Amino acid sequence: MKFPSNTLLPGARVLSRRQWLKWGAAPLLASALPGCTPLGLRPGNAGLRPRLRLLGEERLPYHPKYQDTTVGGLSGLDHDPVSGRWFALSDDRSDRNPARFYTLAMKVSEAGITGLSVQNVTLLRDAQGRPYPNRKQADASRPDIPDPESIRFRPETGTLLWTSEGDVNRGLPPALREMSLDGRLLREFTLPDVLKLGADDAHGPHNNLTFEGLALSPSGRHAWVSMEAPLAQDGPLPTAGQRGGPCRLTRFDLSTGQADRQIAYQPDAVPRSPLPPGAPADNGISEILMADEHHLLLLERAYMTGVGVSLALYRIDTRQAPDTLHQPTLAAGTPVAPKTLVADFASLGISRLDNSECLCWGPTLSNGRRSLVVLSDDNFSPIQITQFLAFEYQDESQ
Repeated sequence: MKFPSNTLLPGARVLSRRQWLKWGAAPLLASALPGCTPLGLRPGNAGLRPRLRLLGEERLPYHPKYQDTTVGGLSGLDHDPVSGRWFALSDDRSDRNPARFYTLAMKVSEAGITGLSVQNVTLLRDAQGRPYPNRKQADASRPDIPDPESIRFRPETGTLLWTSEGDVNRGLPPALREMSLDGRLLREFTLPDVLKLGADDAHGPHNNLTFEGLALSPSGRHAWVSMEAPLAQDGPLPTAGQRGGPCRLTRFDLSTGQADRQIAYQPDAVPRSPLPPGAPADNGISEILMADEHHLLLLERAYMTGVGVSLALYRIDTRQAPDTLHQPTLAAGTPVAPKTLVADFASLGISRLDNSECLCWGPTLSNGRRSLVVLSDDNFSPIQITQFLAFEYQDESQ
């Protein structure tokens, strides 16, 4: 869950999302999350037929142990249709255990989700081949502390792409990286200038609001990376009833490792006001997924303290927006990709919504349609859940 760092209770100091969760937000979260009935539809979504049908739900228990690691904070998920393996990336910044991903077994069908289990854990490794340090271990020789967020399997190479949000406050930029299945770092992609850290607070990415989403094109030629929130110079963060600035979606050429295109996308406003007023609330892009070579699915996740979670899935045509890669600022009126609602999760019959940060295709169903799996990040919190949701996805042509 992302808490906006500039939203405070009266008289409070700035807290990170993990501090909010541990010290400030727990009582308010508890009032909103346990047994939480999904909020009503987001404004403007009434009367639209969703193109998702719920197949089933499964959860992992709180803090299960696997090979001396704590399974939690799952922020990225992808599926290899050939082997049937699922790759789940933890956003543990080596605080509890070294940064890592898990290999899962899970069957998805019209009957729902069965056979969910953890099969393996793999540590992420830096350029020296060592596990990444945590914030206490980092020094001048090993400054990189990753904040892992999204993961994608490349069938053509048998490798994994993953994103890190970095740590803007520590001078660590976001990153797109590629690793082998045993966690060895193979390369890091070159960031375009506009996504690098700014010279001051009025430029560049906000801390903890960077590379949240990652999508791989079916051709295997490109990867798209999404910012969770606008760059500082592109507009404000969203508030209740007020959209913020547009977010940038950047395409990387996987053969060259360079960004070759970028478009703008406009997330919704925060759907409800938090309780009490001034408490943390946000809405942004928590994950992206390619529906085909040119169409992207974008999961917008909103959190409102004392109120709950809202999730909505949208679809865009990446060809219907101009290239913004060389625009240092997205001025007011910059064209954004038109979006079409796929589903507002409040209408899908789910008993509880949580901090969903994962979106991936599952196996093809017996009726020929694709399955879609959504997974929530429990933030290593006992009042949140690791929730797998499986859906039947109906394409526009169906």
